[in-house]
Formats: sequence, structure tokens, C-alpha cells
Amino acid sequence: MINFWDFSAWGGFNVIAVLLVSLLAASMLKRAFPVLKASLIPTSVLGGGILIVVAGIYKLVTGDIMFDTAFFGSNGTATLELLTYHCLALGFIASTFKPAQGKMTKQRTIEIFNTGVTTVATYLLQAVFGMAITMVAALVMEDFFAAAGILLPFGYGQGTGQALNYGGIFEADHGFVDGKSFGLTIAALGFLSASIGGVIHLNILRHQGRIKPQDPQANVILAEQIQAQDESPMQESMDKMTTQIALIALSYLIAYLMMFTLGNLLPGMKSVIYGFNFLLGVLAATLVKGVMNWMRKKRIIRREHRNYFLMTRASNFFFDLMVVAGIAAIRLSALERYWGVMLILGVVGLVITYIYNYIVAKTLFPEYTEEQFLTMYGMLTGTASTGVILLREIDGDFKTSAADNMVYQNFPAIVFGFPLMLLATLAPVKPVLTLIILFLFFIVMNVILFRSRIFGRKK
Repeated sequence: MINFWDFSAWGGFNVIAVLLVSLLAASMLKRAFPVLKASLIPTSVLGGGILIVVAGIYKLVTGDIMFDTAFFGSNGTATLELLTYHCLALGFIASTFKPAQGKMTKQRTIEIFNTGVTTVATYLLQAVFGMAITMVAALVMEDFFAAAGILLPFGYGQGTGQALNYGGIFEADHGFVDGKSFGLTIAALGFLSASIGGVIHLNILRHQGRIKPQDPQANVILAEQIQAQDESPMQESMDKMTTQIALIALSYLIAYLMMFTLGNLLPGMKSVIYGFNFLLGVLAATLVKGVMNWMRKKRIIRREHRNYFLMTRASNFFFDLMVVAGIAAIRLSALERYWGVMLILGVVGLVITYIYNYIVAKTLFPEYTEEQFLTMYGMLTGTASTGVILLREIDGDFKTSAADNMVYQNFPAIVFGFPLMLLATLAPVKPVLTLIILFLFFIVMNVILFRSRIFGRKK
């Protein structure tokens, strides 16, 4: 029997409430201190940093882990990890449900495809350098996990959720002590890299006079951007936001049933299968969206029930909660022996991602090089929202195709990036072989990416 006055009934809510309050506090700090605003550090990252500081002070004073006290249900750290895990998939599902905007031309299709290939090639580049660094570190440091470097593309390229997923797999299946905290810390360093590299690049553009002051009205949302004419009303017997959440929940339920079935069929790969929750969530959302489109075509349903504006708000909420929960779950005391390796990984990740993406943007996207670069660099060190933050500084009205490229590149990126997820499970067993395969895969992806330059265009 549950007593409503017990901490067990309030622990989960208290965790979520503190996370959201930290976001409010971070937002107030960014408004109060122009330096923080100019740094372009995402509010969710700053909120997570605030909680790390508060939790650190609490441990110094009491000796206890703050989130594992009775107030947070005695197991708040696990709740933070669960929120990070689920919000990753929920955010991707919401993004998948966004109705397509604009028509696709042949040139736009090529640009989207190239953006997806760039994403995977950057993952591979990060994985190659990350694996090389930690394999060398394993020769110097006793009992160091040689395959830890493959978490670099998951922390930088894919964000907090996947860094936690694979850090957890390595911790549970391969004995990587504090693997979750290692992955989450790499992801946090990725956000710092996005801010540092992004600010440096924007300052260079300002000195060159290539950035114009943004119109204060640029971020004003018009009524037609909130609801299209063929959509169901915002308020019916069921609120429209409730409809969006219901569609997201339905898709995630289908994804869970897929994972449950595959997990029972392949019990040896359960941890890997459940680590693909976001991928199966995208597949389930695509299936539900396809059924809804078919029903509209057959006039079974007469109005569009998905809403771009609300799905964007939902995906942003889930990603903000994911990031702040993931950073708050980091245990700095557990990483004292790894800080040197992580610092090297962080710096190298910044440099190679910056250089490679600028080369690609300058070569393949000459009409909007800077916009494409800032979007991709921000996304491939932080999240999609980080890329949008950097893009807004130079293209506040989204006049270029950079933002659309980032949205639609997910499909080619998932297709080409899937082998990397499988290679990540091979890395702890055969790190040398994995490094060789990653390097060869990177070469192949670059041949595909620069195919027009290598083989020439047909006249």
C-alpha cells in the first residue's frame, strides 16, 4: 500500500521538478549575465552544470549523493538515467512526426543525402580518433578500457542519450567501470566544444563583417506557422497537444513491443536491442505516420491531426529534459582517474569535427557554406538544437536550406550509420579490428560524399 506522504510517492516527481527548476534558473542566469548569453551554451547544459555544482556541494557537506537521498526516492540517479534514455527516443519520435514542409527538388535531395553522409562520416572520424587515443591510453594506464574512445561519436555526434546507452552496455556487459558517467561526461564536453568552436567561428565572421544584426521581430511566430488550414482545431473534445502526445506514446509503445519481441528472439543481444530504442521509435513513428497518411488519402480521416509547431515544442522539451538529466547524472568523483584521457578526447573531438565539417561545407555547399557548417558543427558536437542556436546567429530567418538539411538528413544517416552501432558492440572484444574497419568505412563514406569531385559529373 502506498502512502501519499511517503517519499516513494514523490521521489520521481521531485527529480523532474528539480530538473525543470534548474532550466528556469539557467535561463535567468543567461538573461542576467551577457557573457553567458554570448557563450551560446545551451540552457539545458547550463542547467545540468548548476545541478552538478549543487550536488557536489551537498556531497562535500553531508558525504551523501544528493539524488540518492530519500527526498528523491532513494534512487534518483537511476531516475535521471531513465529520463535520459527515454527522452532520447521520445524526442526523435516527435521529430519524425513533423509534417514535411516544402517540395523536394533533385538538387535538394542531393544536398540532404550529402548532409546525411557527412553526419555518418563525422561519426566515423570521431570514432577512429577516439579509439586510437584510448587504445594508446590502455597501454599506459593499468586496467583502462581500450574501447572507451568509441563513445566519442556517441557523446559528440549523437548526444547524451546514446552516450549513456553505450556507456551502460560497456559497463554491464564488458566491465567498464563507470562507463555511464564516462559517456555522459564526453557528451557534456561535446556541448562545451559546440559553444567554444561556435563562438570562435562567429567572432571570425563578425570581424570580417559577414554577420548582420538580427531583426528583433525575426523570432516572432505568426498564426499560420502555428496551425495550417487543413488541420484539426486546436481545441476540440480532446486538446490538440494531447493528440500529439498520444501519437508519440503510441509509437513508443509499438517500439517497445518490437524490442520485447526481438529481445526474446535474441536474448544474447538484449542490451544492444534496447539500446536502439530511438531507432525503433523512429521506425514505429514512420509506420504510424504512413498509416495516417493512407487514412487521409482514403478519406477515413479528413483533417491533419499532426501539427508541426506542437511536435517541434514536444521534441525540444524532451531533448532539453534529456540533456539536463544526463548531465545531472554525471558522478565527477567516479571519473578522477579518467580526466586526462577525457580532456584529450574533448579537445581532439572539437578540432577534427570543426576542420572536417568546414572542408565539407566549403566543398559541397558553396552557396551557403557558413550556414551549413555552423548547423552541422553544432549538431555533431551537441544536438540538433545546438546546431539551430548557431545557425540563428547568421541566418535568423532560415532563408538557406541548412536547417532543412539537418532535419531530413536523419534517414540517410540512420541507414549508413547503423553499422557503426553494431561495430560499437565489437569494439570491446576486438578493438584493433574495429579500428581498422572504422577507418576503411570512413574512406568509403568519403568516396560517396565527394563522388562528384572524384568521378566528375555527367554532362
